[in-house]
Amino acid sequence: MKTILVFKTSVWGESQVRQLRPLLNQLVNKDGCWNFDLEDCDNILRVETQAVQAPSIASLLHSNGFHCEELH
Repeated sequence: MKTILVFKTSVWGESQVRQLRPLLNQLVNKDGCWNFDLEDCDNILRVETQAVQAPSIASLLHSNGFHCEELH
C-alpha cells in the first residue's frame, strides 16, 4: 500500500524543482511519485511511495540546502 507523505519546504521556484527532480525521481524510483505545490504558503512537497520513509526525503532536501519538515 502506498503512503502519502507531506512536507513543508523552502523550495520556492521552478529552477529549484528542476535541481531536485533527478534526485527525487531516483529516491522514489518507479514505485511512487512526487510534486511540489509552490502556490501554497508552505511550498508543499507531496510524495506518494511504498518504500521511502520521511527521514530519507527530509535528508535529501537538507543535504541540498533546503528546509524540509514533515507535516502530520
